[in-house]
Amino acid sequence: MRLKIIKSSMKKIIFATNNAHKLSEVRQILADVYEVVSLADMGITDDIPEPYDTFEENALTKAHTIAQQTGCDCFAEDTGLVIDALGGEPGVKSARYAGEARSTSANMELVLHKMQGVTNRQARFKTVVALLLEGKEYLFEGIAEGNILTAPSGGGGFGYDPIFEPLGYTQTFAQMPAELKNQISHRGKAVQKLLDFLHKV
Repeated sequence: MRLKIIKSSMKKIIFATNNAHKLSEVRQILADVYEVVSLADMGITDDIPEPYDTFEENALTKAHTIAQQTGCDCFAEDTGLVIDALGGEPGVKSARYAGEARSTSANMELVLHKMQGVTNRQARFKTVVALLLEGKEYLFEGIAEGNILTAPSGGGGFGYDPIFEPLGYTQTFAQMPAELKNQISHRGKAVQKLLDFLHKV
């Protein structure tokens, strides 16, 4: 069945993730309108495969997998860091760039190693949100342009945030307050588009 909007001040929507960092960011963005239900809330702990070469395909796969398991409408996302000088790496392999252990520090170390001596530091974070609603697919994209630093800076955020400085700012995502990051980040932009769409349906 479809996940119904309940008659209260808060609506519910399933976010197909068990990533606590992503869940926290999305909940902050949707907090005034939606109660975001995680996979853990529904007792789903399985790791959903991300076998494809595009963010769009991976996001849709995750959404379809959870929709089939729950019978409910839901949304999922896929995010990665795209670095020009590395030919688009790590891209869809961002979480496992340095191996299946998904070590944040090892991933950043590998990027910084490959970027040693490189003058072109241009990069971008890309998020694609896939929404399944009443059997139809909808995609929402968010991009944050910036540059890769030569060393990590800041203790906040997660993933590659300590080495990514968004254009127009002198702080990394890891140095910014969460509220500011959510306003300008790739995920923030994509989820805001999702929210704008949901307001219209």
